[in-house]
Amino acid sequence: MTRSFSRREFFKSAMIGAGVAALGAVAQNAAPKIQGFDETNAGKLSDQPWKPVSDRKVKVGIAGYGVCQFGAAFGFQNHPNVEVVAATDLFPERCSELAKLTGAEKTYASCEEMFEKDKEIEAVFIATDAPSHARLCIAGLKRGLHMASAVPAVFGEEQLGLADELIATVKQTGKTYALFETSAFHEDAYAMHQIYKAGGFGKLIYSEGEYYHYCGPGHEVPSYKDWRKGLPPQYYPTHSNAYYTCVTLGSFTSVTCLGMKSMIEVFQPTANVYKNPFASEIALFRTSEGGMSRMAVCWDMPGSGGEKGRIYGQKGAFEGRYNGQEDVSKIDQNKGQLPPGMQAGGHGGAHGYLTDDFVGAILAGRQPRVNVATALNTTVSGIYAHMSAMKDGENLKIPQFVL
Repeated sequence: MTRSFSRREFFKSAMIGAGVAALGAVAQNAAPKIQGFDETNAGKLSDQPWKPVSDRKVKVGIAGYGVCQFGAAFGFQNHPNVEVVAATDLFPERCSELAKLTGAEKTYASCEEMFEKDKEIEAVFIATDAPSHARLCIAGLKRGLHMASAVPAVFGEEQLGLADELIATVKQTGKTYALFETSAFHEDAYAMHQIYKAGGFGKLIYSEGEYYHYCGPGHEVPSYKDWRKGLPPQYYPTHSNAYYTCVTLGSFTSVTCLGMKSMIEVFQPTANVYKNPFASEIALFRTSEGGMSRMAVCWDMPGSGGEKGRIYGQKGAFEGRYNGQEDVSKIDQNKGQLPPGMQAGGHGGAHGYLTDDFVGAILAGRQPRVNVATALNTTVSGIYAHMSAMKDGENLKIPQFVL
């Protein structure tokens, strides 16, 4: 049930948001409160203790400590199989703070400089601005490094060519690539994936994913070179699309998407570099199983928020809990324990699990939870959804990515 806001509560919320933004401008190192970061409940955990894959430490470099402060948020510095040896950010103060928090002894003025000069690093986590993710990951892979990136994997229609280059580079180098899509380790999505793998749903007939994050006046999230200003919603689709792609490891094959013109100033076509008029976009996808998915990303609905989804299969459904014909009581739907000293962290208790999964994939030579194919199938489909919305819902075929 969605709680309605009174007029007084709405303006109080806006004033609080404006105050937080002003505080962030004064205290550069104080991150504003951002939706999702305080969701630290990891859900039900396995009774079995964490077991290390190896006693080796992977030497990691971390790039990026901007407004989200993601560089330190995923717990690399606390993993027993990691030694953070290098840190970088374009702003010297942020770089220094990142190094202090992660224990990195070496700092660099840019990610490119770290790639060029640091011969010690084996893996790098990219927590920079979204438009730079793909370019930096490709450069790191070509340098012989394992790469992980915050979402999205590629950014916007202009980067569709980088999607092909990214998967080709992963294949050519044989290095590990992981997308840190937090919904993959939400308690519900994790359970959905375990049941799906065991055949508990059969093929999915219909699925839904929703990413609602109000970005109206007083609730704007700052960004490097204003990349978030007027951001097309489906350019940032992974938190919703994951409720199909990260459950099934399947893909979307076509899309028709509608958007509604926003009243918010920055979403006027003349007010943003994307010429984007939409702050809410609702996509209907055809899935690789032949089913349907409704995936929504909305920035302009006050009082709404969250990353959530539901799935409906031939044998059962998951709407907060499993409901179906199959007996899934013997399927372990609980997330494993994290290493001692590591916290689950924000975004539904996903941060620590993404790091542990990436490090484990490197050490064990396996694919991570969100590998490059799943990353691109989750991301590129959103880009095509926005293209469809700009064409008033024209049905578009979506390219497929396979390892």
